[in-house]
Amino acid sequence: MAKLAKKQRRQEARLFLVEGPQATREVLTFRPELVEDIFLTSASRERNPDLVELAEKAGCELTIASEAVIDHMADTVTPQGVVAVARYLEVSLDQVVSAKPTHLVVLHQVKDPGNVGNIIRTADAAGADAVIVTAESVDVFNPKVVRATTGSLFHIPVVTGVDLGSTIDALKASGVTIFAADAQGENLGQVRSQGGLDSPLAWLLGNEAHGLSAEDELLADSIVSVPMFGQAESLSLQTAAAICIYEAAFAKNS
Repeated sequence: MAKLAKKQRRQEARLFLVEGPQATREVLTFRPELVEDIFLTSASRERNPDLVELAEKAGCELTIASEAVIDHMADTVTPQGVVAVARYLEVSLDQVVSAKPTHLVVLHQVKDPGNVGNIIRTADAAGADAVIVTAESVDVFNPKVVRATTGSLFHIPVVTGVDLGSTIDALKASGVTIFAADAQGENLGQVRSQGGLDSPLAWLLGNEAHGLSAEDELLADSIVSVPMFGQAESLSLQTAAAICIYEAAFAKNS
């Protein structure tokens, strides 16, 4: 199972690792059908009786393992004595589109696992309908991504491995407006105040260092920017994404 830390082995087995008691609780609570096995130390079993109860209720197998085995399986330096093995979440773009979404996030060429995980978590918190991650981005089932979502991976639909062009075409055909985020775009606050975020929309967010290419920006219906009132050179992708996602959430929930 330790080999599931490698992308190729995850894709071949269609399995991934869920580390730590809290993330394991989340998958057992929201997607118990995905869990293949749970490895935990005797001490962790004693510390987490609620987790054991959830696993037994879901009919999931519990395997007692040594700390050395858990350390070998886990990606973290100091694992917490629990690692679950789960099947891939298989969510198709067609499923998302057919649900008539009003608020989506599309990540293209986003390479940092922490960024992808945190943006999924933000989208979940803001009540977005789904996150779509293109094939050119980091693998969503990378242990660092899974950990950064803090369980949100099991709350919100996440589409993976798709082509950007065909994804945008499908969203536009279903009536979703595509907003690309770029430093040179229209003021996001003004767009919201003018009602621009009231209709179904998707945020198109690009690479941490380079953003979206000029070609990819042409796929968007509109380009917006987060205004800055101080002297900072730029915002991090995580911060810009959170502001955009919540601006749409405020518009749709006000």
